[in-house]
Amino acid sequence: MRRISMAAVVVIAAAILWPAGEQAQWRTAWSYEGAKGPAHWAELDPEYAACNGKQQSPIDIQETKKGNLPGLQFEFKTGPLHVINNGYTAVRVDYPKGNGNFLVAGDERYELTQFHFHHPGEELLHGKGYDMVVHLMYAASDGKVAGVAVMVNEGRANPVVEQIWKYMPQTVGKSHEIPGVELNPAGLIPKDAGYYTYTGSVTAPPCTEGVKWFVLKTPVEFSSAEIGAFAKLYPHDVRPVQPLNGRVVEESQ
Repeated sequence: MRRISMAAVVVIAAAILWPAGEQAQWRTAWSYEGAKGPAHWAELDPEYAACNGKQQSPIDIQETKKGNLPGLQFEFKTGPLHVINNGYTAVRVDYPKGNGNFLVAGDERYELTQFHFHHPGEELLHGKGYDMVVHLMYAASDGKVAGVAVMVNEGRANPVVEQIWKYMPQTVGKSHEIPGVELNPAGLIPKDAGYYTYTGSVTAPPCTEGVKWFVLKTPVEFSSAEIGAFAKLYPHDVRPVQPLNGRVVEESQ
C-alpha cells in the first residue's frame, strides 16, 4: 500500500450514499492493476458483480443528443471540513446530512455527500483526457444518486484544493472535523455549467449502477504543483472507460 501524506489526497467513491463516518471497508481487496485490477473486479467478489454490468462508468463521451435539459443549479455554503483516511483508497471529504450543499436539476434535488479526485481524469470528452477529475457525489431524499464530474486542466492554483491538501490526515481513522477549518466547495465548479448526462455507475467496486452522471463541459484549473503533489503518490488511480452499450448521452444546449 502506498503511503499517504498531507500533500496529496486520493479518493474513490465505493460508497456513494451518506458516509457513515467510519473506516470504509471492502470485503475483498481490489486494485487498479494486475490480477486484482479493473478487468478482474467482477471476479473477485459476488458483491462486485455489477462491475460487468451494462451501465458502467466512466465512458468516452463521443456522440451526443442535444435536448432541452434543465440548467444545473449548485447551492454551496461554507461549513466544517470533514475528512477521512479510510486506509485503502486514502482520503475523502465527507458531508453529513443537512449540510445545505445542493445540486438542483429540474425537479430533482440532491444533497452533497462527499467528493474525491482521480489522476488523470477518468472520463474522456470526444477522446480527450484531462489532468485530473473531481467527482462530487450527491443523494436525493428518495435514494437516487447523482455524480458531477469536473475535468481539471493545469493552470492557476485552486484555493479549495490548496486548503484540502493542507489538512489531509496521514493515518487511518474515522471521519473527523478539522478544528477551526471551514471549506466552501464552490471553487470546484466552473462558471459555465453546460453538461453531458447519462446513466452510469460508481467507478470502483462495487460498481453500483443507477448513478445519474452530469459531466461538465468546462474544466477548472489546478496548479502544476497541486497536480504534481497528487500524482507523485497516485500516478494512475483510474478505471478504463467502459462500453456505452447503447446508452444515449444527452447534451445541454
